[in-house]
Order: sequence, then structure tokens, then C-alpha cells
Amino acid sequence: AASCAAENVTVVAAVEGDTISVNCSYDPRQWWREKSWCRQLEQSRCRRVLSAPPAWLPFPGGSRGSTSIRDNARAGLLTVTMRHLRKEDAGLYRCQTDFLGTTKSLRKVRVEVMAADLVTHVPEEPRAVQSISRSPPNFTVFYILAGFLVAKFVVAVLVCVVAHNRRNRERGQNPGLGEHQVLPADLRDGIGISWESSA
Repeated sequence: AASCAAENVTVVAAVEGDTISVNCSYDPRQWWREKSWCRQLEQSRCRRVLSAPPAWLPFPGGSRGSTSIRDNARAGLLTVTMRHLRKEDAGLYRCQTDFLGTTKSLRKVRVEVMAADLVTHVPEEPRAVQSISRSPPNFTVFYILAGFLVAKFVVAVLVCVVAHNRRNRERGQNPGLGEHQVLPADLRDGIGISWESSA
């Protein structure tokens, strides 16, 4: 909503089918005055669309068609809601209070309703621009995966080196592991034990 300071008119722009709500505040001490929402036809003539029920009734709201009105007398706030807007709903409206033929304007509102097809129609050019301005591929996942594979390779090499060093160390401490004891077939002299190294 934008305000026209020169005319003191609030402009509310919406699309066909939308819902708008307008708040009109008043002096809570004048809760007893009749409140209404009217459509401005001429400078001095405003056709009443809907009136708020008296504040002492248990139901502070009323409706007519797609327009509803609610009066919060304690806060001094009149709320008008227009649903399912149509092109013919566009125009100048006014919140006002009445008492014994004396009318006081609370707020002037110009409702502008735009055709839905003008808003929802997307031309072809923005699509082309969107495809051109598409961001380049994200290489973060590639770098993470490459780093993970390199780390696995390094760990595998380290495990092989450690295993190889351990095997060499065990061979150095137990030189007899690579040798076999050979007993000759002829043990008549009792001294036939010899050692044969397979290394």
C-alpha cells in the first residue's frame, strides 16, 4: 500500500482473485458512532457498501458478498476485508463514522485491481537470461572426493611400509626361521645331524 500525500489517499494495488484488508482507526471514546465502508461515486456522494454492527452487539463483524467488516471498539480499529477481487472492485473507497446525519471520514483508500494474466505471464526473454546467468558447476564435491582418495592411498602405502619393516625386523631377530633341520637316512654312527639353510 502506498499513500498519496496530496489527496491523503492510501493506494492498495492487488491482483484479481486476491484479498486485501484495510485498517481504519478512530477515537475509542466514540465507539458508539456508526461505522461504515462506502464507495466514492462523486465528490460529495459515497454509496454505502457495508456497515459495522453496533458495538454493544455480541458479534462485532458483518459481511456482504465478498466484503466483510469488523469493529474492535476497545482498540478503536475498523477492519475491512475484500476477498476474491474483481476488476470492477477497483475504485475509491472510504471508512467513515456517522451520527445523527454527521459524517466523519476516517480514511480514503484507492483500490487498484490488475488483471491476473498480466502478472502470471512470463515472457521468454527472462528464461534465456536465467539460463545464461546460471552459476558455474560447484567443484567443492570434486575436491573433497579427490582428497579422500589421496588420503586412502597414503594410508595404504604407510600400512605396506610398516608391514614390510616389521617383517624385516622379525627376520633379523629369528635367523633360524628360514632354516630346516635335515636328518640323514643313515643314523648308524650317531653323528649324522647336519643343518641345511634354505636361505
